[in-house]
Formats: sequence, C-alpha cells, structure tokens
Amino acid sequence: MGNYQLITKKSFNTLFRMTLLLSRRWGLVPTVLLLAACARTPRPSAGALVPNKYADATLREIGTAQDERNAAALLPFLKNDRPAYRREAALALASVQARAAVPALLPALRDADPGVRRAAAYALGQTGDSLAVDSLRVRVLQEPDALARRYAHEALGRCVTRASLPELWRVPVLTDTARAGAQAWGLARAALRGLSSPEAIRRTVVLLNDFKLNDAPRLAAATALARTPRILNADLARLGGSPLLRLLAQDRSYAVRAAAATALGRLASPLAAPAGAPAGALGGPAPLPAAAGALRRAAARDADYRVRVVALRGLPAGPAEYGASRATVLGALNDRREPVALTAAEWLLAHARGETGDALAAEATRHDAWRVRATLLAAALKVASPASRPSIAGTVEKRYGAATSVYEKGYLLQALGENAGSFDFLQREAFAAGQSPVVGGYALGALVAARRQPDFPAGRQADFAGALRQALAGGDVAQLGTAAEAFADPALVPAAAPADLEALRRAQSNLQLPRDIEAWQGLQQALDKLNHAPQPTPSPVGQARQHPIDWALVQGIPANQRVKISTTQGDIVLELKVNDAPGSVASFVALVRRSFYNGLYFHRVVPDFVVQGGDPRGDGSGSTDYTLRSEFGDLRYQEGSVGLASAGKDTESCQWFITHTPTPHLDGRYTIFAQVVSGMAVVHRLEIGDKIVAVELVANL
Repeated sequence: MGNYQLITKKSFNTLFRMTLLLSRRWGLVPTVLLLAACARTPRPSAGALVPNKYADATLREIGTAQDERNAAALLPFLKNDRPAYRREAALALASVQARAAVPALLPALRDADPGVRRAAAYALGQTGDSLAVDSLRVRVLQEPDALARRYAHEALGRCVTRASLPELWRVPVLTDTARAGAQAWGLARAALRGLSSPEAIRRTVVLLNDFKLNDAPRLAAATALARTPRILNADLARLGGSPLLRLLAQDRSYAVRAAAATALGRLASPLAAPAGAPAGALGGPAPLPAAAGALRRAAARDADYRVRVVALRGLPAGPAEYGASRATVLGALNDRREPVALTAAEWLLAHARGETGDALAAEATRHDAWRVRATLLAAALKVASPASRPSIAGTVEKRYGAATSVYEKGYLLQALGENAGSFDFLQREAFAAGQSPVVGGYALGALVAARRQPDFPAGRQADFAGALRQALAGGDVAQLGTAAEAFADPALVPAAAPADLEALRRAQSNLQLPRDIEAWQGLQQALDKLNHAPQPTPSPVGQARQHPIDWALVQGIPANQRVKISTTQGDIVLELKVNDAPGSVASFVALVRRSFYNGLYFHRVVPDFVVQGGDPRGDGSGSTDYTLRSEFGDLRYQEGSVGLASAGKDTESCQWFITHTPTPHLDGRYTIFAQVVSGMAVVHRLEIGDKIVAVELVANL
C-alpha cells in the first residue's frame, strides 16, 4: 500500500520523510491514493432537525454490544423478528470483525429483507474470512437485488484467496450493466488486497471498455488496474495499456483519470532488473513507452489539480526519460496550485540527477510557498557538492532562524537532514530548552536522517547514540517513537547495549495508556526486534469501560446535525453521521462543546489525499486521555469524507481528517463520522499551519 495511506496520530518527523521521499515502507509510489468510489460530495439537506435512531432502546443495546466488542450479545439479534434489528446487528458485527460470527452471518445472506442481506455481506467482507467465499459466490449468482448483489461481489473480493480469485468472474455479465458494475467492485476490492492475475486484468479491461458503466464502477475498474501487483506490469501493459491511455486523456471523471495516471506511472518506467543483477542495474524497457508522454501531457494540461499531482508523481526518472520528465517538473513548479508545485519539488528531491545544489537553491528563492521552498532546499543539499554544501546549509539555517511558523521550521530542519554536517545544529534544536514539540520532533527525525547520509563521520556514532538516549530520557512521545525506530535499525545502531533496552523499557513504563498508545507501539516494536521476539507483542487497547458511549448525549444529537469549522482559509460545514458512528460523533460533539479544537492547527496536508487536524500538540502525536472503538459503518470514503485518525483498530481519539478525493483503501479501516456539505474549496486550499479558528454546532436550516 502507498505511503500516504496511513491516517495515524504520528509525529511529523516521520510524516515529512513519507511525503517528500515518496517511498519508504511499502515501496510503492503513493499515487494510488486517488483510487476510490466516485460519488460527488452530497448536497446539503435542508429542513428541520431530524431525530436520530437511538431513541430506540434496542438499537442502543446493539450499539453498546458493538462498542464492547461483544459478538455473543449481537448474534441473537440476527434472528430477531424485526428486519431493522437484524440489519443493525449485522452492521455492528462489521465493526466487531469477529470471525467467530461468520457462521451466523452466512444464513443472513438469504434473509427475506434485502437490507439485511446487504448488511450481512458487508459484515462478511469486513471479516475477510475465506470460509465465506462459497456462500458469497452463490449469493452473487442468485441475488435478485442489484445493490445487494454489489455488496456480495465486494465482499467476495475482500474474502477470496489467490486460488479462489476466479470466483469473481464466474458470473457472466453480458449486457447487464448492474452485474458488470458489481463485478468491477469485486475486482477492485481484491486488487486493493494485492490479488490479481492476467485473467483478472483482462476481465477488468472488458469492464472499462463498457461505455455504459457510470463513474463509480468505472473508477472501481480503474482502481483494480492501478493496484495490480508490479510483477504483472507486463501483462497490465499488454492488456490494459490502450484503455488506460484513453482514460487519462479523455475520461469525464477526474478520479478515473487519476487512477489511470497511477497505473500508467508504473508502466512508464523500465522493468525491474532480474534477480541477482548488480545493484542499480536496469531491467528491460518500459512496458508501455507511450505512458511517459501521456503523463507529461496530463501533468501540464489536466484541468484538475489532483490529476496533475498524480501524473507528476508517476513521471519516470531513469537516464533515458529524465530530461523530458525534468522539463515537465520545472514547468509544474510554476503551477498556480501549490500542491502541484510541491509535488514537483518532491519529485526533484526524490529523483534529481545532474542538477547542482546552487541551481536548486536559487530556484528555491523564487517561491513564496514555504513547503515548496523548503523541499527545493532539501533537494539542493542532497545533490550539492562538498564545496557548496556548507553555504546552502547556512542559507537553510538562516531561514530557520527567521521563520515564525513551527511547521516551516520543521521542514527546514528536515532539509538539513540531507547534510551530515548539520548534526550539531540539529542536535541542539532537538533538545533546546522550551522547544516546541513540533520543532523538537522534526529535529530528531532530521538528526536520524543526517546519520543515514553516506558521509556521516564514524567518529560521531557515539554522539548519535547519546542523542537517542537523551530522547528516551526526555519522554516526548514523538521523539520516543523516532528514537525507538533508530535503535532497532542496525544500520543506525549496529549493536544496542543492554542499557539501551532497559532505557526503552523505562520510557515505555512511563507512558500513560491509552493516551500514548502510538508511542507505546513504537517502543514495543523496537523491543520485539531487538529481543528477536517470535511474534509481535499485542498492543493494549482501551476497553469500552474506559470511555463508554454517552447515550444521553447521543440522543440529543439530530441525525442531520451540522458543524461549522472556521479556518484561516474560510469556513467548512460538516454534517455529522450520528446514526452510523454514535460513539465517535458523541466524542466529537463533547470536545466541540469544550472548545477543544479552537486555536489548533492543521498539521498534515498530503496533496490529493487528506488534510488532518485536531491534535492538541500540533505534531500528529497528541491525543485525549481516552480512546474510542472503531465504528466501521456502511459508508465509503469519497471527496469530503471526515474520518478519525488511529494507531490501529479501536485507538481513535481526537484527530480527524478530510479527504481530498475518493479513497477506497480506507473503507472499513477508518471510522467515518461526518461529511463535508459545503466548503470543499476551502478544504482544497488548506495548508499545513492553517488554523482551526473555531468549531461550533450550527442549526440545519
């Protein structure tokens, strides 16, 4: 999965490396983040406030059992006389995700009520249990309700194995557009799990060539191609190259064009070198030579900035293609939309070759947008000659001293991480008295990046290890995660001493749970690795009793309650989804009534993915003293969906994000608790450091 896919409460030192270097843990260019269901942002509903469904005591009972992860208490409701209760129980099990409930959910696929059948299929898909494949296959064949059939096909895509993948296309679609659309969703859900084959590609291309399909299933098919495993690139080019080129050039949906650009970005670069080839060796030619030109045209001309962003990320950077890609990238630096210019700068940071540090530093001075400028300065330091590097580093340090935003300071510190000679400066800023936690987190992350530079002096290794120990002793949650990760990396710390393991344990014991769960996880992962643990240590998850759903509060929230978020860029209006996520909405409303969010900042903005805020620390590492349980209602991430950040299932708290675009890889993994109903133009303008001036509940009139 792509780097921008995690919506965590994580420190910004890690985020910066993710967003600038474009590839890290999963090894894929993060252009896949566009892919999704293609629905538009819902239009505002009008009229009086509408009561939510939780006046019903039985629905509160089902909601409580879901919150407590009590599958046994939910199972009897699957046989209740009332379809509404059967449906709600199935949806509750979709959040619980207990595989023990699969045998009870399978008969619900044949329920007399189509709504119950849809809910049962959704819940089975959420479990991902291959034992459900046979029943789902039969449901796909026999289901008379078109929407329920789509749910069954999606669930099948979430449950198939590599061996049972052909079950997704055993149903002939012929001229049945509804069945074709359902099959597209099934193929997409499988591809999002990394499951595909040449025949799956061929079937998907057939669907893409069906001009009767509307935007959503057509995007599902494009998503399936964009997430095809790289080992199948040659098959993807042979079978899907022409349709992808057509989609990028002329499809009416920006999201479909972006999905096509994602796939073409993989086909524009040379094939990987064969196993055993020397490091850096190139393989064969690009599977689809025409892809590079199509991406350049889209990066320069597409009407939607999100497509331009994705096309830029996919531009090939090999020796043969670099010159043409570079010309497009330099043009994109002047794009009127800052996310496009930033993406161009990130491309140079990741791929620059034959550039001079002085030229890139001079280019940086032309830009008023600080993220673009700082990223270009990072690229300048990365490619600078030893003679010019001190001067460029001095320029960065001077800008750092003049910067008033902690986020700009952080980006400039991360730029200095490209220079091993900045070690002392970074160490001083990481541990300066009274330092902002945002700046301190960035600084330690940059210190680790400086240690990774090939010219880092061996004689400074002891100083580096000492800085990590200082971070562990300091107890800052962002710095703890960075230090733990570094201690567990033998390339950075060849041999952690017993005292270091004890320092990791001591730091972990000082954390407050469940508030500091993400820092706890980082420390535990390091301990598991250093101790060669055979299995990862499970994370302690806050139980429902530490913060139960406030049903009295929930019952007072209208089903169409709206919230106005006033920002330094303008106002955004959300409609809360209390019927789908009562615990999350109740927590959010309680925090709003305390003015918790007033004056906080948007600390994370990933172009063409999300804008994220709500962290009291301002760096992505903050939380409340409690955590929530995930509520995976029957909702899909589309443009303007509002979800809760988490460090894993059942660890949500106060941080939330708004999606720039449909993002199906988040479906069923992150709670959706609201939807933007006005102000999406504001969402697209938001940048890191923009302030949440005030959040207030407003009348729905």
